[in-house]
Amino acid sequence: MAKKKNFPLRIDPKLYDILESWAKDEFRSVNSHLEFLLRESIKKAGRLPKNEAKKMDDE
Repeated sequence: MAKKKNFPLRIDPKLYDILESWAKDEFRSVNSHLEFLLRESIKKAGRLPKNEAKKMDDE
């Protein structure tokens, strides 16, 4: 498994509450849900090469 990069994130408390609720609905932690949302957004925007997208899907 690839090593994960840690970084601090400042976020509006109301936005965090929404993300927390959404993550709970999807049976994910907030952290893993944020990673999922970012990955999907990057793929949708075409910013990730197809071979990298496949690798990320397999993780």
